[in-house]
Amino acid sequence: MFTVKGIPASDGYAIGKVLIKLEVKISKQDNSEVNTESELEKLNKSLAISKAQLQSLYEKACIEVGEKNAAIFESHITFLDDPEFIGEIERSIRENNITAISSIESVTNGFVAIFESMEDEYMRERAADIKDVSIRIIKNILDIKQEFIISKENTVVVAHDLSPSDTAQMDKSKIIGFVTDIGGKTSHTAIMARTLELPAIVGTTNATEFVKDDDTIIVDGIKGEAFIDPPEDLIDEYIIKQKLYKEEKEKLKSLKNLSLSYKDNRKILLAGNIGEPNDVDKVLENGGEAIGLFRTEFLYMNRDSMPTEDEQFEAYKAVLTKMENRPVVIRTLDIGGDKQLPYLEMPQEMNPFLGYRAIRLCLDKTYIFKTQLRALLRASLYGNLAIMFPMISSLDQVEKAKSILDECKNELQNENKEFNSKIEVGIMVEIPSSALIAEEIAPHVDFFSIGTNDLTQYTLAVDRGNENISYLYDSMHPAVLKLIKMTIDAAHKYGKWCGMCGELAGDPAAIETLVSYELDEFSMSASSILKAKKKIFEILDK
Repeated sequence: MFTVKGIPASDGYAIGKVLIKLEVKISKQDNSEVNTESELEKLNKSLAISKAQLQSLYEKACIEVGEKNAAIFESHITFLDDPEFIGEIERSIRENNITAISSIESVTNGFVAIFESMEDEYMRERAADIKDVSIRIIKNILDIKQEFIISKENTVVVAHDLSPSDTAQMDKSKIIGFVTDIGGKTSHTAIMARTLELPAIVGTTNATEFVKDDDTIIVDGIKGEAFIDPPEDLIDEYIIKQKLYKEEKEKLKSLKNLSLSYKDNRKILLAGNIGEPNDVDKVLENGGEAIGLFRTEFLYMNRDSMPTEDEQFEAYKAVLTKMENRPVVIRTLDIGGDKQLPYLEMPQEMNPFLGYRAIRLCLDKTYIFKTQLRALLRASLYGNLAIMFPMISSLDQVEKAKSILDECKNELQNENKEFNSKIEVGIMVEIPSSALIAEEIAPHVDFFSIGTNDLTQYTLAVDRGNENISYLYDSMHPAVLKLIKMTIDAAHKYGKWCGMCGELAGDPAAIETLVSYELDEFSMSASSILKAKKKIFEILDK
């Protein structure tokens, strides 16, 4: 037996047989004698085939995993029509006199580099989508079949990586787990595994080098370990773990409608973080009582122009309507610096983590900010909306943002457009300075929401995406905890509520500390809600 270790991406246990998905090797292209028109023709033919394949995959995925999870293929189709992406490939073929495949590889590498440099982990993982689209185009140029056939029950798929196209074509009824060499907790494999409720381990580095087809494998999606050719006693041990895990999942469902409160009857809200309207469904399925963070920047991505006021209004309205008057905190645009939009000209920056982004950009480019605020105000009629400003570092920024919000209210009143005049307005506390002056800011806002991901990296001067110093990234560091408690205490001093929408909110190891600080709202990924609710219930029941 030998063991491979990686990142636990989806909880659960699996005992089955390995099926390796091999990578297709693309041979180096000869660019010495290239017929440009012929290469452009190959490209256009492949684009048409690729689009038809993706449309078919979308329809298949809608049936198997639902429209929300199938939407990835709609975004892939968008890439095929993207003038920035496809136009650059065509330009490269003409100007550099190279093959279509060489051009696709070159342009893709450029786009991937941009996405992988982004601060937001979700956006970094989207680089895999660009790779997936480009590989599909190349395979169709080379007439390589794209199917990955799974014929046996109890299959654990082991691969270097798994793209949306890969998983869409798989027979999900035969798969019991995933193991990949690369990827993170927000990679497609991780997201798909959690959606299918299958155990998964990603980022093992070299799992594909140590396994072969039909090896017996145990996948421990909780510890992030896979055991190859395990002895019988270990298999028996994991059979028992599987049984207990299933029983625990059933017990968790009984907590779905449980309401939690502190001793003074102040309610504790268990909320979900979302990136698009369809994400609401999972939050509700897992007993989420609110949306603690709607990351609106995803409405601006994967398109060639700013979303209009009406487009944004419809998205916000959809979320508020689905939540049926439950609280919904919508964060205003957090873009800029390392999160570039192709249609928004931005300065190149030496340090985008500390740069021109979020509220700093919105207070400068007020036409972008006002379009979003008007859409939010109009949507406020359809539910319990709260607006949150990100990247706040001073009271002056709060006052300027609220002033622009008041301008939008006046504009809508003059246009005889209705909105809720009693919307709560708060800030995201993710910069140490805002935590340190929380008492000064609290009288001017209705709530705080602590973003521990950035608060930790800014407090400890640790780039959370840098593997060389990742061991220094610790949200339970005494300095970070001191800032968290300072923020919660300042909110309560002025009768305001305080939530948390960073990863720490769903961390079982941190929940007891946060309950002792009397945090009002815990917002996290939907799949973590019931486990967090159980943990809080046990703490309160002591």
